[in-house]
Amino acid sequence: MTTMNSDIDTILNAAPVLPVLTIHDLETAAPLAETLFQAGLPVVEVTLRTPAALEAIRAMNDAVEGMIVGAGTVMDENDLERVASAGAAFAISPGGTPALYRAALNGRIPFLPGVATASEIMVGMEFGWSRFKFFPAEAAGGIAALKSWRGPFPAIRFCPTGGISGANAADYLRQANVMTVGGSWMVPTDAVREHDWSRIGALASDCVNLLS
Repeated sequence: MTTMNSDIDTILNAAPVLPVLTIHDLETAAPLAETLFQAGLPVVEVTLRTPAALEAIRAMNDAVEGMIVGAGTVMDENDLERVASAGAAFAISPGGTPALYRAALNGRIPFLPGVATASEIMVGMEFGWSRFKFFPAEAAGGIAALKSWRGPFPAIRFCPTGGISGANAADYLRQANVMTVGGSWMVPTDAVREHDWSRIGALASDCVNLLS
C-alpha cells in the first residue's frame, strides 16, 4: 500500500491543479487534452458521467504523449476494471466502501478514494490509504476541516474537489496537507462547446501560477 500512496503522490504532484473533465462530445477530447497539456496541466480526471468517457480517455492518451489521464466517478470493481482497460493511469471515487477498497487493493492502477469525514478517513487508513480526495470540499467544511484534520491525521494528504474555483484554489493549495486541488473552472462548459481553446488555455495557464 505504500507503493499505492507513493504512486498517487507522483501523479498528483505533477501539477498544482487537476482539471476535472466531463466529456459529452468525443471530438473535444483530443484538442482539450492538447490545450491543457501545453498550458502546463498534464494530469486530468475524466469523469464517468457520460457515455463518451471511456473513449475520451483513449482519445486523450492517443493525442498527447506524456498526458496522465485518470478516471473519476469510479464506483465499484467493474468501473475500476473498465477504466484500467481504457488506459486510465489512475482512478478516483467520490467516496470509499469496503468493497471498493478491496477491489482497489487488487486493481491495476492507483486509486484515490473520496472522504468527507474523519470516520471515512479512518476507514481508508484501515485499508492502508493515506491519500484521499476531499469531496465535496467546500460543502464538507473546506479549509477549516483540512486544518482540523492536521492534528489527528498528520500523515494524511488530500486533493480537495467540489466548490474549488480560481478564487479559492490558492488558499487550499497553501494548506500543508493538500497535494493538489481538483476543479473544472478552467474548462467552462460554453468554452468547450464553442471549441474556444485559447480561452481554456489562458485559464489553465493561470492555474499553473496560482501560488506565484
